[in-house]
Amino acid sequence: MAQETLPDRPPASGPAAPDGGPGAAGRPGRAARLGRRLRRFLRTGGRAGWPRTVVVIAAGLALCLAFPPFDLTPLAFPAVAALTLAVRGQAARTGAWLGFLAGAAFFLPALDGLIPVGPDAWAVLSLVEALYFVPMGAAIALVTRLPGWPLWTAGLWVGQEALRGRVPFGGFPWARLAFSQTDTPLTPYASLGGAPLVTFLTALIGGLLAFAALAAWRLRPSRRGAADGADGTRPETAGRGDHEPTGEEPARAPGAPGRRRAAVSAAIALAVAGAVTGAGALIPTPSDGPRVTVAVIQGNVPRLGLDFLGQRKAVLNNHVKATHELAAEIRARKVARPQLVVWPENSSDLDPYTEPDAYRAIDGAVKDVGVPVLVGALTDTPDRKKVENRGIVWDPVTGPGDYYVKRHPVPFGEYLPFRDVLTKIIKRFELIPRDFAKGTRSGVMRLGPVDIGDVICFEVAYDKEVRDVARGRILVVQTNNATYGRTSLPPQQIAMSRLRAVEHGRTILVAATSGISAIVAPDGRMIDRSREFVPDIQVASVPERSERTLADRLGEWPEWVLVVLGIGALCAAAWTTVSKNEEN
Repeated sequence: MAQETLPDRPPASGPAAPDGGPGAAGRPGRAARLGRRLRRFLRTGGRAGWPRTVVVIAAGLALCLAFPPFDLTPLAFPAVAALTLAVRGQAARTGAWLGFLAGAAFFLPALDGLIPVGPDAWAVLSLVEALYFVPMGAAIALVTRLPGWPLWTAGLWVGQEALRGRVPFGGFPWARLAFSQTDTPLTPYASLGGAPLVTFLTALIGGLLAFAALAAWRLRPSRRGAADGADGTRPETAGRGDHEPTGEEPARAPGAPGRRRAAVSAAIALAVAGAVTGAGALIPTPSDGPRVTVAVIQGNVPRLGLDFLGQRKAVLNNHVKATHELAAEIRARKVARPQLVVWPENSSDLDPYTEPDAYRAIDGAVKDVGVPVLVGALTDTPDRKKVENRGIVWDPVTGPGDYYVKRHPVPFGEYLPFRDVLTKIIKRFELIPRDFAKGTRSGVMRLGPVDIGDVICFEVAYDKEVRDVARGRILVVQTNNATYGRTSLPPQQIAMSRLRAVEHGRTILVAATSGISAIVAPDGRMIDRSREFVPDIQVASVPERSERTLADRLGEWPEWVLVVLGIGALCAAAWTTVSKNEEN
C-alpha cells in the first residue's frame, strides 16, 4: 500500500535547508514548545476552562471556612457540591487538574498555622496535601457517569483521607471533612463509624446537593432544542473528550413528564440529605458515669527573647508555679480537690531523670497538690542518641512511675528522614540534632483512681492511635501549641478532640502549654476552655466511662467498607468508559 503524504507537514528531522525552507533552523526548540504548551494549559485551566477553575478554587476556600477558627460548618456541603459539579462529566485528566486546584485553595489557608515554622515548609506541605485531591478529582470525574453517583463520590472522599492519613511517613490526616463537623447534627455518627463515617456523610450530603442542583437545572427551558445530539452533547463538541456523555442530560427541552421526573429527583435528593442530617440528632450520646474530679494545668510560655535554656526552665517553672497555686486554692477551699492533674506536652523540656533541679521542682509541686500528676517531659533514651517525648505518671509518694512515649513523632519536626542527605542540603535541619524515638507501648495508664488513655499532640488526628487508648476511662491529649499560637491549628485540634470524645464516649482532657486547653464531655460539650497565652487552671467533675461505642467495636471496618465502595465504583466507571470507547 502506498504511503499517504501530508504536503503541508514539515519533515520530522533532517538538516536545515540552506534557503530557510522546510526544516530550517527557525523551527521552535523543545523548550519553546514546552513553554507554549504550559502557557496554553494555564490559559485554558487544564482544558477545564476558567469558569470551572474559578468554581473549584471557590469550593476549596469555602471548605476552609467550614473549619475552625471560622466554624462556618454548613459551607462544607456546598463546597463539596461545587467541586463535584465542576469535575462531573469531564475527562479524568481535567478532573485531576481541578482537584489539585481545589486542594491547593483549601490546604494553603487551612494549614496557615505552619507559617511560623517557615513559609516554605507551609507551602510545600500544603501543596503535597493538595496532590491527594488529584486522584480523587479524576475519580469523581469518572464515577459521576454512573447512576447513584453521590454515594460513590462520598466513598472516594473517604478513600482520599485514608490514603492521606497513612502515606508517606505515617501520613498527615489533618483537616479531614469529619473535623469540620464536630458540633453539628452529624457529630453523633462518629459513635457509630468513627471519623470516616462522618466524612462519608458530609460528602454524601454535598453530592446530594449537587444532584438536586442538576435536577433543578433540567427544569429550565432549553435553548438547544433539537440542535443537540442524542447523547446531550452539541455536535461541534462531540468526541473532544472534555465533555463525557453521562446519559443524564436531556437532548431536548424536557416535556411535562421529564419536568416532573426532574422535580421528583431533586425533591428526593434533598429529602435524603435532610433525613441523614436529622437522623444524627436521634443518635444517643450518653454522658453519664461515675464522677471524678480532674484538673488541667496550662502554665503558659515566657515571652520571646529568652535564651533557649532559660526558656526551657521558664516553661517548667510556670507549670510548677500554677500547680502550687492550685494547691493553695484547694487549701483555701476555693476549688474542689482533684483526684488527678494533667500537665501538657513539653511542660518540662529538662529531663527530670538526669536534671536534679527539674526533678526537685516537679516533685515538690506534685507533693504540694497531693495527687498524681501526668507530666509531659522530654527525656533521653538510655544510649542518649535519641529523645523521648513522654507522659509520666508522677505520684506524690513514689515519684515518677509509669509512662507513655509518643508513638507518632512528627516527620521533619521531631525526626528527620534521610538525615544524611537533607542536612547537607537544608541547613535548617541542623536544628534537629537528634531524632525522637518512637514509642512502642499503648498510652493506657493508671492515674490516680482511673485508667487514662494518653495521646500526645497531633496523634489525636489518627484514628488508630486514639482508638487504641480508648480502653481508658478518660482520654488525655497532651500538646504544645506555642509555636502555632493564635493560628488555625490550636482550634482545629480542639475540634478533633471534641469529635474523639463522641466517637469513643469518653471525657477528654486537653492540656496545652500555651493554649488551647479544654475539658470536653463525652457528648462533645465544652465543659471548660482556656484562652491562649495566659496561665490557666481548670477543675471540673467529669464522668469516667467504660462502655465501648459501636465505633470502638467495629474498628477500621467502616472505613475500609467505604473505601471499597468508592474503589468499586471507580472500577465500574472505568470499565464502562472503556466499553463505550470500544463500541465507538
